[in-house]
Amino acid sequence: MSARVGQPAPDFALAGTDGTPDGHRDFSLSQFAGRPVVLVFYPGDNTPVCTRQLNSYTSDIDAFREVDAQVLAISPQTVESHDAFSAEQGGFAFPLLADVDKAVGRAYGILGPVGFYRRSVFVIDAAGVVQHAHRAVAGLWFRPTDELVAAVAAASAG
Repeated sequence: MSARVGQPAPDFALAGTDGTPDGHRDFSLSQFAGRPVVLVFYPGDNTPVCTRQLNSYTSDIDAFREVDAQVLAISPQTVESHDAFSAEQGGFAFPLLADVDKAVGRAYGILGPVGFYRRSVFVIDAAGVVQHAHRAVAGLWFRPTDELVAAVAAASAG
């Protein structure tokens, strides 16, 4: 099973944190129905490329907001790890979700051969359909904001 462009995105509910005092809660894909979602799967908290990636998306959050996109970042670390990572970086502009058992990673087909997360991103339209998918083979680079915002805009126009 793997999320594919043109197919409904697998729903999920994951514990997460949005960096606010009341921010520890479950987040689901379906709670954002009616607006586009950018799902960012990243391998790990406090790793160099992931840190640059999430800080880049936080710096560019207004570009995502202009197309009404909700960004959700998902990795296999715990909510407590996410809290520490977020605090160390001065906070992120979107929730960090904990896929500790990697069930969501499996549903989206982003696990590598030995079970590690591959840096991946999915754009899901307001109707819950995958419109853009990128699964990295090597995790040294990440998709730039302008590419993701263009994918959201194209999905919203379609």
